Amino acid sequence: MACVRDKLRFNHRYPGTKLKVIEVDFLKEDTLQRIPSDLDVAYYLIHSMSTQSADFSAMEQTCAENFKSSMEQTRTRQVIYLSGIVNDAGLSRHLTSRKNVEDILGTGTFALTTLRAGIIVGSGSASFEIIRDLVEKLPVMITPKCLKTRCQPIGIRNVVEFLYGVLGREETYNKSYDIGGTDILTYKQMLLRFARIRGLKRSIFIVPVMTPRLSSYWLYFVTSTSYVLAKNLVNSMKVEVICQPNNLAQLLNIELLDYETSIKLAFDKIEQNQVLSSWKDAQTSDLFKNSLTHYLDVPVNGCFKDIKQRRVAQPELALQRIWAIGGKAGWYYGRWLWEIRGFMDQMVGGVGMRRGRRSDTEIYAGDSLDFWRVLIANKAERRLLLYAEMKLPGEAWLEFKIDEGNVLTQTATFRPLGLLGRLYWYAVLPFHGFIFRGMITNIVQPAV
Repeated sequence: MACVRDKLRFNHRYPGTKLKVIEVDFLKEDTLQRIPSDLDVAYYLIHSMSTQSADFSAMEQTCAENFKSSMEQTRTRQVIYLSGIVNDAGLSRHLTSRKNVEDILGTGTFALTTLRAGIIVGSGSASFEIIRDLVEKLPVMITPKCLKTRCQPIGIRNVVEFLYGVLGREETYNKSYDIGGTDILTYKQMLLRFARIRGLKRSIFIVPVMTPRLSSYWLYFVTSTSYVLAKNLVNSMKVEVICQPNNLAQLLNIELLDYETSIKLAFDKIEQNQVLSSWKDAQTSDLFKNSLTHYLDVPVNGCFKDIKQRRVAQPELALQRIWAIGGKAGWYYGRWLWEIRGFMDQMVGGVGMRRGRRSDTEIYAGDSLDFWRVLIANKAERRLLLYAEMKLPGEAWLEFKIDEGNVLTQTATFRPLGLLGRLYWYAVLPFHGFIFRGMITNIVQPAV
């Protein structure tokens, strides 16, 4: 059984398995009654560090308390919690919150097994994608002194092995373990080794004058992270996260991976388009407080619309191009205009175009797609519906639909908020004319 806040944003692609999915929000007590009582073991994998809320630690405390109370109403014997390494006296807010959650769960009537990890290296993880952005975008980096801080990264494969290995193991009950790979590296060494594996020559210069705020802005503009997450990550980078020795790997017969092997395995997944999830798809704004369902019905009244239609000679090819839109493929027309719009969004604190897409070929409801969120991705109905997550004086949808007569309808819908919203629509209307016309033309008749 898996608990998710929104079923539409949960990408479950293995119908042959016996996984039961229920909607539960541990910030809302009224949803906890949906949790069945016949549980034996539960995993706690909740964190709120990337939320736009100023006090993510209060949210994490509420989630932990509600989770503990709900588990005490079941027959759960063991809870397995993936936390962060907390062996330094001066912890960041992020690691202090992780420790607080552990303390709360430790007061439950169930046995608690805590696995404490530092940097997790795996396709789709925040740490991995941020390192990847930095290395692949910047041949020369001017960085803060926190890059001298040491840490002990661990490959996602080892993390999964530990999480599974302690399942039902009574000798691990009411104990905590630091888990890490074989290497202890500074952040600078991690970046340079990453570059070497990717065949890139990179230079890093550490300067003492970069403040945490400046470092956070630097990380925000260069990588795909939000400013809130960047700020929390920079604060955490001041703290050494090195494992205290334990025998858990030997007990569970786990062969620990080194940093370089973990990176190579991550890129194997990326190159095969097998990234199952990405931190970029996480909900990082207040747009979807309840569910994506609220946005599925595109409004009609009080809206501006740009509708383009083309007859499709090769519907399967057109559908393939629709499913590959965004990310590396771009938006098929006026790439530089899309990039300017993304930069403008980023300048006012929006997500910009930096997130890209998780897979080059597959797309599912709930995925992030540049500065859009996928609401519907139904190949059988030949329909893709996107909702804008950029900063706007209103709400925007973009829909592609190929009907039974093989006519592609491309519809941009904008519901303005007040006078500013109407002024915005008329300001961008001249650009919409040729951008949307060029986009649908190149989807139907791709240049060769």
